[in-house]
Amino acid sequence: MAVAEGAASGGVDALPARGVPADGGGRAIRSSWVAPAVLVVAWIVFVVVVTNQALVASILGALFPGARSPVLPDPTLAALTAEHLLIVLIASGIAVLIGVPLGIWVTRASGADFRAIVSAGVDFGQVFPPIAVLALMLPILGLGLKPAIVALVLYALFPIVSSTVAGLENVSVAAVDAATGVGMSRGQVLRRIELPLSVAVIMAGIRTSVIIIVGTATIAAATGAGGLGLPIFTGISTQNLGYILEGAVTVSVLALLLDATLALVERWVTPKGLREPVG
Repeated sequence: MAVAEGAASGGVDALPARGVPADGGGRAIRSSWVAPAVLVVAWIVFVVVVTNQALVASILGALFPGARSPVLPDPTLAALTAEHLLIVLIASGIAVLIGVPLGIWVTRASGADFRAIVSAGVDFGQVFPPIAVLALMLPILGLGLKPAIVALVLYALFPIVSSTVAGLENVSVAAVDAATGVGMSRGQVLRRIELPLSVAVIMAGIRTSVIIIVGTATIAAATGAGGLGLPIFTGISTQNLGYILEGAVTVSVLALLLDATLALVERWVTPKGLREPVG
């Protein structure tokens, strides 16, 4: 109806010319594949660099000529990166599986009374130091991956839960009422109306959570879980700046690549009418 009214008020000049897309035509089509192509190239370059130990050693050796060993010899950077990525994927997946349903639940009538408790809980998880969580979990879960995953999930829940709540609460009441009026159940309204309209906000929270996990996952080395925190901690203990840079730069680049990847996913899952124009 809005489109028809706009066309009526603007006359013939308000309509795009036949055969000419209103969004810019070829430019929009080119823009749709440029970003994914650039991202694929960036991932390839990243993989090539981290799997080439000699190349990394030569670069860090040039930066720190006085260092006897500019890169951690064992495990290799490729192995450390794979461990770190596994930790990130596990912790992020669990955080999403807990955070999104939790955010949905507190916006429903059945969970509204628990909203303050859930909010306080995820707030506490965000401000409680992850290294302290590790210390508390070690006697219970022992060394390895489990205590690190618990600490990371607790730390990453806040942005996911808060963005889910914010996204669902910003959905137009008129859209929900219209869906209810045509006979949709509450579950259908959630799946077909509320989640599609709030997915961009929810994905923004997930992206933030993943970036937090990528950086904080370096603490996993303290429990023997490996990852890119190992060269950082080793570099600090041995005063080897090459080790520190090896871990820190790789973590930073990995965070940027994952964020860019999730930005594309966010665009793909957002309904076309709600997508921001591609620059």
